[in-house]
Amino acid sequence: MNNNILLIEGIHPQAKELFEKQAFNVSALTSSASGKQLLQTDPYAALGIRSRTQLSSDFFNQSKDLLSVGAFCIGVNQIDLKSATQQGVAVFNSPYSNTRSVAELTIANIINLSRKITQLNHLVHLGKWKKTAQSSYEVRGKVLGIIGYGHIGSQVSVLAEALGMRVYYYDIQKKLSLGNAQAVSSLEEILPLCDFFTLHVPQTPQTKNMITKKELQQMKKGSYLINTSRGSTVCLKDLVSALKEKHLNGAAIDVFPEEPSSNNEVFSNDLQKMDNVILTPHIGGSTEEAQVGIANDVAQRLIDYLKTGDSSGSVNFPQLSPPPILNKENTLRVANIHKNTAGVLSEINSLISKWDINVKTQYLATTSDIGYVVIDIEIKDQKKSLDIISAIQKLNTSIKTRILS
Repeated sequence: MNNNILLIEGIHPQAKELFEKQAFNVSALTSSASGKQLLQTDPYAALGIRSRTQLSSDFFNQSKDLLSVGAFCIGVNQIDLKSATQQGVAVFNSPYSNTRSVAELTIANIINLSRKITQLNHLVHLGKWKKTAQSSYEVRGKVLGIIGYGHIGSQVSVLAEALGMRVYYYDIQKKLSLGNAQAVSSLEEILPLCDFFTLHVPQTPQTKNMITKKELQQMKKGSYLINTSRGSTVCLKDLVSALKEKHLNGAAIDVFPEEPSSNNEVFSNDLQKMDNVILTPHIGGSTEEAQVGIANDVAQRLIDYLKTGDSSGSVNFPQLSPPPILNKENTLRVANIHKNTAGVLSEINSLISKWDINVKTQYLATTSDIGYVVIDIEIKDQKKSLDIISAIQKLNTSIKTRILS
């Protein structure tokens, strides 16, 4: 088996350490890379990325040795999942590890905006002493509107209530309210109700430009907007206008439609130099605790998949969790990804029986597109076992077949 692992975009060293403990050869880079650059490197079994690197259909079509991709972040919109599935590449992410970090940044932004801390900090650094209570408010008793009540939004809800805020939320799916939070039935309903709005939605066609001039004007005059979710959700040109017109009191933006590919690239945006706007460089999940959690979570998922064939937690594969091989000396584990058509398993078993190979155990899971089977076979003749692997891969339905170590 190819034991090479490539980690890019400065993934926490904890991931490299976990892979190396399992005897993988790990290359770690701090910058992102294009699909073309990745194809020019030595073949690797698993690729670890964060949010900057875009993996297109062309990349997957040419990455014949690639078995899995780990997105060391929450989202996977930077990955062409359909192409990954068609090429038999399992994709894993970490949807929960940095939720607390994002929630805490949201709360910090609410307090910062309400007390004008960023502006006053800047003035004091310039030697200007502007001690005043004007336009400075407590958050206790204020109303928070949460758009997207998933793992992050619900944590924000709990923290906000602990500060004495009233919470309304809107989600396209019915969610259980935590504490005293109240659900509303539409975006239009929640906009006029709140002093603060925070977005916690995925990047989908439905959330692109979710907040434009129309929605901004429906917001309560003097309110604040916070976006730590996706850069595509807010039309920044319209937000600039709403701030200049003083319809909104301020905003805190952590994500942008276009972001630098590295820390060395200059960032330019229309919101810069507006003193009632907090701008941060996509740091919602960038805490030591979150990055260690993500590194542990995704690296372990990749290790389990490469070592035992465990696909649980994959965002694009059938969920299969076979137990460890009990007797490795006499057992060979084979994993086969195939098109989900009728009779595939029967065809594979027929092949195995013709070669007079004993099947010890067999695990199968399917989606509408692919099937994933893990088979433990008894080893008597090593060459015969390898030949059967080749024969299975030659089936018209097979996408990728491998031996697990």
